[in-house]
Amino acid sequence: MKGIAVSTTVNGDSVEYVCDGRETLLDVLRNRLGLIGAKEGCGTGDCGACSVMLDGQLVCSCLVLGAEAEGREIETVEGMADGDRLHPLQKRFLEHAALQCGVCTPGFLVAAKALLDSNSSPSESEIRYALAGNLCRCTGYDKIVRAVRAAAGDVRRQQKAQAKRKAAG
Repeated sequence: MKGIAVSTTVNGDSVEYVCDGRETLLDVLRNRLGLIGAKEGCGTGDCGACSVMLDGQLVCSCLVLGAEAEGREIETVEGMADGDRLHPLQKRFLEHAALQCGVCTPGFLVAAKALLDSNSSPSESEIRYALAGNLCRCTGYDKIVRAVRAAAGDVRRQQKAQAKRKAAG
């Protein structure tokens, strides 16, 4: 069977791979690119464990074909940290114990980042709505919501500091 050659960007890096036309983006990320953060929880797009950003839109990578990533930009949970410096969401999830088994955590982190990228001052209702496509069987959602609210404050402080540096520079 002949594969499909794909050139894309993953977490800011140019990547090329060859995939089967029926292979999901989730399978490409995990099996071809070694990015195992996204998990297959359901395979039907109902749980959010496989959430990634595709051209700035939150998607379930189990519902996207790997070939559809041609020429597009993919962001995964592995791209959230800046080297050894965790993203505020990652830090706050740890501080607030907003995870247990970890299967759903990458999807929650990516979905929460998508929210904070577009709205750094979300209300509790907005947070819950943004995370409604992600399911967790272990924690209950209160710790996750608290972690996102705390991270939103961190993101706002970072944005203000960047704006000050830009204005001074």
